[in-house]
Amino acid sequence: MKSDRVADRVKGLKGSGIREFFDIAQQMEGAISLGVGEPDFVTPWSIREACIFSLEKGYTSYTSNWGMLELREMVSDKIYKDDSVYYEPEGEILITTGVSEAFDLALRALVNPGDEVVLHEPSYVSYKPCTVFAAGTPVCVDTEVKDEFKLRAEKLEEKITEHTKAVILSYPNNPTGATLSRKDLEEIADVVIEHDLLVISDEVYGKLTYEGRHTCFSSLNGMKDRTILLNGFSKAYAMTGWRLGYAAGNKEIIEAMMKIHQYIMLCAPITAQMAAMEALRTNDEVERMVSEYNRRRRLMVEGLREIGLSCFEPKGAFYTFPSIENTGLSSEEFAKRLLLEEKVVVIPGSVFGASGEGFIRCSYAVSQYEIKKALERMGKFLERHRGKKWDYH
Repeated sequence: MKSDRVADRVKGLKGSGIREFFDIAQQMEGAISLGVGEPDFVTPWSIREACIFSLEKGYTSYTSNWGMLELREMVSDKIYKDDSVYYEPEGEILITTGVSEAFDLALRALVNPGDEVVLHEPSYVSYKPCTVFAAGTPVCVDTEVKDEFKLRAEKLEEKITEHTKAVILSYPNNPTGATLSRKDLEEIADVVIEHDLLVISDEVYGKLTYEGRHTCFSSLNGMKDRTILLNGFSKAYAMTGWRLGYAAGNKEIIEAMMKIHQYIMLCAPITAQMAAMEALRTNDEVERMVSEYNRRRRLMVEGLREIGLSCFEPKGAFYTFPSIENTGLSSEEFAKRLLLEEKVVVIPGSVFGASGEGFIRCSYAVSQYEIKKALERMGKFLERHRGKKWDYH
């Protein structure tokens, strides 16, 4: 029997570092998880009710590969209202099974073997592996806490070669919570135009922006035709398990993505699409959830600083990314010891790229009570491992 049954590009990849810690915590009684990036809110009742009603009415069939036209029209209206960019519902918008599928489709529709895709790190764990799965070459640009983890245009330009095909942008950022101003994005757009590049812009955390206003990359001058805009319902609408996202962009590229989607996924579940239409009709709950996340953000940042961890103040998403360099532990060692000794789940920054080493990701998509208990346990952990006592109130 041949020993090389599994493709080399798959064999060489490690499993998700996020899921590794999540799986351990699932088996541990009394653990507090600041690990997985999932809202702790239940999907609002009106959205769930729309799903239930759709089932009662017998909506159990396939939809168009593109997704339901009514939903695409509503997505088009939403983007135009929020960001002043118009996408035609027929041809420029594709409904997908989560933003993760949309991202995978975008890469596979764009990348030829040998093409380079530039991405900034720390970044979401899927970006680099999915680039490899698409036979592309990931090229990483490190961002730094001194720059508030912003991708700088000059650092991006240093990584561009004759083989560069596309740039991945992800702001507000997972894991750092960083955001980019309109000026920051315009400087990146100038680089994109100069080198004739495409951009995959993952803006799933766009609604979770706490300071200033989120700027949609495709709204910038000359960027609509060069950008595949990715977004979805998981984060802002607390619909992670519904697995529904969308891609908007140039007709030629979106149609290419639809072809792949047509063969591997057919269509997103009709019940999720019906629920998403209700989510777009009523967004009162979004504002309430964002307001609560903002309170938790301040509580988490202040608490981490109180126990002696330097922490950049996140401007978006629902993560903090504190430095643990003063502990003398690696990110992975810190996370494993904290879990085993104090039953608190955090994610080592190293899983988000080499520049994440020396940091940990803590999600504040949990209750204020759990945040306070987790910080108390982390304070005790730090007392033992640094030999210095920290007061936590």
